[in-house]
Amino acid sequence: MPHSPEEKKKVLARVKRIRGQCDALERALEAGADCNPVLQQIAAIRGAVNGLMSEVMEAHLREEFGQPARSDAQRATRVAEMSSLIRSYLK
Repeated sequence: MPHSPEEKKKVLARVKRIRGQCDALERALEAGADCNPVLQQIAAIRGAVNGLMSEVMEAHLREEFGQPARSDAQRATRVAEMSSLIRSYLK
């Protein structure tokens, strides 16, 4: 999770844009829009969510691996956590 005020503001702005895109998609579906614009909107939302995930993951990597581990056990725990996070991201 981004902890600096600048990073947090940036991530929250992304979330608000994604919410706006989802609202627009809902309106299009309710109005019976054609498939092409609906599919484009879904693709845009997917891209925006992937960008958000990437940004948060990068902040997490910097936070976790920006400092040396205190022990081999902590290093192994960090690697296992990141491996799990990346696997869930790639699903």
